[in-house]
Amino acid sequence: MNFETFLKYIPQILDEKLPGEKAHMEMMPLERIAIFKDLDLENIKPREASVMMLFYPKNDEPHLVMILRNSYKGVHSSQIGFPGGKVEKYDTSLADTSLRETFEEIGVDRELISIVRPFTPLYIPPSNFKVYPFLGYAAQELTFNPDDREVFGIIEMPLSILMDDHTKVSKTLSTSYMEEVAVPAFKVEEYYIWGATSQMLNELKEVLKRVF
Repeated sequence: MNFETFLKYIPQILDEKLPGEKAHMEMMPLERIAIFKDLDLENIKPREASVMMLFYPKNDEPHLVMILRNSYKGVHSSQIGFPGGKVEKYDTSLADTSLRETFEEIGVDRELISIVRPFTPLYIPPSNFKVYPFLGYAAQELTFNPDDREVFGIIEMPLSILMDDHTKVSKTLSTSYMEEVAVPAFKVEEYYIWGATSQMLNELKEVLKRVF
């Protein structure tokens, strides 16, 4: 699919009902599903963050930009995610947070981005964040200028790879908060995308499958 054709589906993407938690849970390990059944977010009072799921043309094919985070002492060290971060008091909205963080992390100016719609927010227990994903697109090819303090590398995922069902796999891994756990993941080249990012990615994929 070329980028011009992709843009023609934007009105349908806007109108499509979100699959929400159903799509999220397809990419959760069993241990995490059990935790979510007993969650009471009103008492937990999570912090808020926003991320940007940003499509753009590269060689006339839609691509989705993702980041490989630097190694640090934290629960999301060396993980793959979308550009984004916590809501600051000077942000005018959750969407504004996603635009600001996208510029800060990968150097894409907000004026180049058209926001399509919000997707279903989700809670991340290890970091106690409620994350609000936004789908957006840039109508031109992009040059990235990643923030070396936070971003180790840029991953450019072709839409065709996202839509390929063979990219869904099971991966056994260990992190700072769990050991030797089998988790659902997306395999893109040598990278495994799992956790909250894979859950947001799965909801995006399900919506795109319905409209294409």
